[in-house]
Amino acid sequence: MKNWIDIAALTDIPKRGGRVVKTSQGCVAIFRTHDDRVFAIDDACPHQKGSLSEGLVHGSAVTCPLHSWVVDLETGLAQGADQGGVTTYEISVEGGRIRLDASRLKSRSAA
Repeated sequence: MKNWIDIAALTDIPKRGGRVVKTSQGCVAIFRTHDDRVFAIDDACPHQKGSLSEGLVHGSAVTCPLHSWVVDLETGLAQGADQGGVTTYEISVEGGRIRLDASRLKSRSAA
C-alpha cells in the first residue's frame, strides 16, 4: 500500500535541478528534468556519499559534485565504469504538487 506525502510544488524545484527532503530515515534527493519529469533517490552518492541533490542534472541522470560519478535517476545505478547504486523512490505529480511514496522509506528502515 502506498503512503503518499506531499513534499513540494513542482515549481519549487528548478528545471535540471534538485532539492533535498529530510526524513527520519535519511535524506532523499528530488530532481526535475528539463522536460518536467521528477525523480527521487537517496541523496548520498554510492562512491563517497556526496550530496547528489547538489549535482548537475542532465537528461535522466545526475553527476555527483564531488568526483563526477553519474547516477541514473530512473534506476539509481552508477553509469560507465563506476559501480554501485542508490535507492529510488516512487514519485507522482498531481495538480502541480510532488508527492513521495513514504512506504518505501519505512520498508528500507526495516531491512
